Amino acid sequence: MSNRAEDIRNVTLIGHASKGKTTLCEALLNIAGATERMGKVADGNTVCDFDAEEKKRKISVNSAVASTSYKGKTINFIDTPGLFDFAMGSAEGIRAADTALIVVSARSGLAVGAEKAFKNAGSKGLSRIFVATKMDDDRADFYKSFNGIVAKFGTQVCPIVVPVLSAGSVRSYYNMIEDKAYVYENGAKKEVTPEPADAPRFEAVKAVFAEAVASTDEELMEKYFEGEELTREEKIKGVKLGMADGSIIPVFALSGITGVACDMLLDFIADVCPSPKSEYAIDNNGEPIELSADENGPLAAVCFKTVSDTFIGKLNFFKVVSGKITPSTTAYNSRTGKEERMGKIIKMFGAKQLEASKLIAGDIGAVTKLSGFSTGDTMCSASNSVKLDSVVIPVPTYKMAIKAVKKGEEEKIASGLIRLCEEDPSLRFSNNVETHQQLIEGLGEQQLEVAVSRLKDKFAVEALLSTPKVAYRETITRKVSAQGRHKKQSGGHGQFGDVFIEFEPYDTEGLVFAERVVGGSVPKNFFPAVEKGLNECMESGVLAGYKMVGVKATLYDGSYHPVDSSEMSFKMAASLAFKEGISNAMPVILEPIVTLKATVNDDAMGDVIGDINRRRGRVLGMTPTSDGNQEIIAEVPDAEMTTFSTSMRQITQGRGSFTTEFARYDRAPEHIAQKVIAESNQ
Repeated sequence: MSNRAEDIRNVTLIGHASKGKTTLCEALLNIAGATERMGKVADGNTVCDFDAEEKKRKISVNSAVASTSYKGKTINFIDTPGLFDFAMGSAEGIRAADTALIVVSARSGLAVGAEKAFKNAGSKGLSRIFVATKMDDDRADFYKSFNGIVAKFGTQVCPIVVPVLSAGSVRSYYNMIEDKAYVYENGAKKEVTPEPADAPRFEAVKAVFAEAVASTDEELMEKYFEGEELTREEKIKGVKLGMADGSIIPVFALSGITGVACDMLLDFIADVCPSPKSEYAIDNNGEPIELSADENGPLAAVCFKTVSDTFIGKLNFFKVVSGKITPSTTAYNSRTGKEERMGKIIKMFGAKQLEASKLIAGDIGAVTKLSGFSTGDTMCSASNSVKLDSVVIPVPTYKMAIKAVKKGEEEKIASGLIRLCEEDPSLRFSNNVETHQQLIEGLGEQQLEVAVSRLKDKFAVEALLSTPKVAYRETITRKVSAQGRHKKQSGGHGQFGDVFIEFEPYDTEGLVFAERVVGGSVPKNFFPAVEKGLNECMESGVLAGYKMVGVKATLYDGSYHPVDSSEMSFKMAASLAFKEGISNAMPVILEPIVTLKATVNDDAMGDVIGDINRRRGRVLGMTPTSDGNQEIIAEVPDAEMTTFSTSMRQITQGRGSFTTEFARYDRAPEHIAQKVIAESNQ
């Protein structure tokens, strides 16, 4: 492993699900000499898919770090999940990396996940590379995929390694930087003369590369226009400049599963990809401060991932932006303002932990047993406290109720989910005191299923998911008066309380209590008891037992007994008056309404609006966004939003996003109200 920041390469593999990211990572690690043989996702023996859920599902669920050395460089690969349900893993990889390998299939071309990955990586200033994998597939069509990428992202897309075709099949792979073609046979690589069947297209692709490289520098441009060939060093210089400012997005053709042409990508990562750059942090005064990747600079490291494991304990993954982490470093957390003793410093190779003496600026590693650190926190020194950019945590939009299979295991569910939420901040756990349900929120169905599976495996508690109950409300629609008379005679003192109360609709969250008693028919010292009795009744309405809102109760008359009246008697009398009065005041069910803000692509807008209408929603307006999409603002009953996350993903093919916020309570339509009342009586 290198001891210089300029020799470090932090590379994340991102893109759509099932396009070959983990397989490609496996090939690159094998070519670098980090493994003796390549594992396979199907066999559950890859370096990066080591989690039990990943082996069972044959997909990546978490981000995974695998560090290796190649050509004198330290390369930290961060393999990430492609499924949108596990977008947290992609966010972790993007925060830690300096280069993003956006993996697409040469068979199916550019997918939505790759588009999103390209955008997300670009927004964080990463250098980006498109990798068209699965070239071993008979149905692979690199040039069709390449043209699709160019059509979407323009002339910045630049071919580096392309297939040379003859009679419809790949004969060799041509490297633009080396200006050489290679064939791969029986694991051996051999230089050959490129003999493309479509020479004009092949020459046109070479011209695209030459022009893209030349346009990054005046000297190179001058040489290019004079018709001189650029040297290998000049090409590397041009590509480096272009990747740094985003004017060049390299494209590689290869096969991850066979390893063919993967060596050229690995060489490119070592020779051309950027080393860690300087970053801006915020100091204690809120001022920006630039931190360069210098191990002798002030310490600043961002926690980009947290693992909370039953056996290994807590593991925080850090990217060191400036300075270095050593066993003698005091771990100061700029968010909490607290110091901790440094745990063991380790480098990760999938599930393997390799103890390290230090982590220098630019490097990635993990630290054990830091109890106070969470994903997004900055480690620095107390004398030079700064905050680095956090990890972009995806907002959970899919909510379910979670219930223990065995009674009495609610505490085990709560403690287990709190640990899982620490690992994955895109998961949220809460207790709804109104519906008496434990709730779990995430990015989609599969993420919650994995959480339930992990509860069983890690914390030995079985749980079931169900549609969450809606916290309806009840209110009244007309003014009524009612008497409540509580009289009980027994040996000794009896109980007596008698009240006349007027109930009316009122714009309030709860109960407004008033009195206009004259002549002392109810003594003032019993007024609080009457109010308390009414407030307790407000917790459970007469229709379906939901909390009541919008009621004004005025005590205007009553009677008392000088011996038998007590606070308890008047509290009971008030509840009797409440039950009678509210029942006669034409009570109704209110349902919660949320404000929905949905960002959608133009193609899907009509279908999304149709879906909102089917959910009894009301579209309030539409606004164009800066990235060419549309923002739809609507109001929708909360009860209809349970499956909106899934529908939105299907309609927009994963391009859309949305947020919801509670707006108010509205009267539920009669058929909905009757359904709610019927369910409450079951």
